[in-house]
Amino acid sequence: MRVGRWSVVVGVAAAIVACADQRRNERGGAGPAQKGIVPGAPPAIRVIADVSRGEWRMAAGDYGSLRYSTLDAINTSNVKDLRVITTFSTGVPRGHEGQPLVVNNTMYVVTPFPNNLIAVDLTKPGGAIKWIYEPHPNPVSVGIACCDVVNRGAAYVDGRIIYNLLDAHTVAVDAESGRELWRTKVGEINLGETITGAPVVIKDKVIVGDSGAEMGVRGYVAALDVKSGKELWRAFNTGPDSEVKIGPKFKAFYAKDQGKDLGVTTWQGEQWKLGGSTVWGWISYDPETNSFFYGTANPGVWNPDLRPGDNKWSCSLMARDGDTGELRWAFQFTAHDAWDYDEIMENILVDMEYGGRMRKLVVHPGRTGFVYVLDRETGELLSAETFEPTNWASKYDLKTGKPQEDPTKRTQYGKVTQGICPSSTGAKDVTPSAFSPRTGLVYIPAHNTCMDYEAIDANYIAGTPYLGADVKMYPGPGGYQGELVAWDVAHNRKAWGVREPVLPVYSGVLATGGDIGFYSGIELWKFHCASGIVGNPITYLGPDGRQYVAIYSGIGGWMGAVAFSDISADDPYAALGVVGAMKEIKKYTAPGSTVYVFGF
Repeated sequence: MRVGRWSVVVGVAAAIVACADQRRNERGGAGPAQKGIVPGAPPAIRVIADVSRGEWRMAAGDYGSLRYSTLDAINTSNVKDLRVITTFSTGVPRGHEGQPLVVNNTMYVVTPFPNNLIAVDLTKPGGAIKWIYEPHPNPVSVGIACCDVVNRGAAYVDGRIIYNLLDAHTVAVDAESGRELWRTKVGEINLGETITGAPVVIKDKVIVGDSGAEMGVRGYVAALDVKSGKELWRAFNTGPDSEVKIGPKFKAFYAKDQGKDLGVTTWQGEQWKLGGSTVWGWISYDPETNSFFYGTANPGVWNPDLRPGDNKWSCSLMARDGDTGELRWAFQFTAHDAWDYDEIMENILVDMEYGGRMRKLVVHPGRTGFVYVLDRETGELLSAETFEPTNWASKYDLKTGKPQEDPTKRTQYGKVTQGICPSSTGAKDVTPSAFSPRTGLVYIPAHNTCMDYEAIDANYIAGTPYLGADVKMYPGPGGYQGELVAWDVAHNRKAWGVREPVLPVYSGVLATGGDIGFYSGIELWKFHCASGIVGNPITYLGPDGRQYVAIYSGIGGWMGAVAFSDISADDPYAALGVVGAMKEIKKYTAPGSTVYVFGF
């Protein structure tokens, strides 16, 4: 499931490989796996919420963002016999960055813009379309979206499929009939706000976040009522404490993140109103502490000299109360970001033995090139180690929570800073990792891409790009550009990796109770799909009781969009600089729109 060569990577919809040499659960993978120990996992590793056991009801599969399923019918001994069971086209040849849902023997597929929702009856031979919901979002949003017209998925709750539209609306659709139940306007496309992320349902609330940090918007999360769609509250990521929802219960661990109205005072003038810090990635939730976690994007305007200060709460990890949205703690990864290091990546929640005792952890594989491990109750940084070539900083001081930066890699106005690693696309991007409780490893789809960066002038005009940088990217050192990294959380180190010489690993990862994963070790099987893959695999039990695997094939997204015919591969600065790193992609893949289902 890598974006790369046809014969090895681009067409690999399910390159399934051994995660580790662990014993299998012979009782079958569909059994109980509520909060606690997953079958086959050591007592020192406990999941914080139910993981996938046969259905796939939310984007990440579970609240802890493990992307792990207990199913084990497909395993290392028989995976070589996998074959295509069925395919169908969504009819939208753009980036398919999400994943299907499977609930009550029905598969639900959300397309890129125009964001159609397709319901497939899995009880029929080969699957049959039950209905298609067409929301007809405002086409103006297409010209506003930063990095392709992608959608990262839906959530199922109480007979409803809930998901976001590119034109900054959220919709709820009756899962049985396809009838629209409600539609809520969340953002203003005239200001550059879109929504590409997947929602998360917490109790009776739908949590959504906005996209558009490159348009000078202001980031937030909003809570909508599940039944009516009514907005219940909104929490901004920049601005005064009252609007960020910072009150007396806010307890930042580090002095650097403590103080009054930091969302204003760490910006110059009213730049915080254009401060980016959007929420276009993934949201995790801990039912025990009733806290949800998400990372924020880059600060508004890429030129750091136009926004003096730490620019809070950009590039930060936020922990909020699941009922009120009140901020409990925050940790800023990079103050005064100078590289476009969004930290909207997944936050993996797990309880495990760490440093000699059981800890409640949040594991964040960062765009910066570091894997961060924090205490999810306090926000204390427990570890930060690099997983790909990284030179903007050498390490983090765990006492202060601050990185030790290389001042020669700081970008500034009117100067080309060369050889920065990783690039703005990060050592990984929004494509999510997986965690196996059986192995204790996080499987990270990684990039090895570096860049030259020059900060330039930028003027704000509502609804237009607000960038302020010329960027050129290219493959990093070592003769490879992508890697599947297996990260040992307990020991803060890389266990092993599988490198890709030509292009980044730019698809999500799945781990299962059969001790197999998608791109997680020694290759056991692969299949050549019609288009490159930037989506995320899922696994489920069909109505016949058999295990299946599903994946979207359709190149796109920021890096993958270089495959489109309307983007020239001759200008290395095009597409926010990513063309220089992806100029070879047109040789290997073209747009597509196919959903693949594999089984025996």
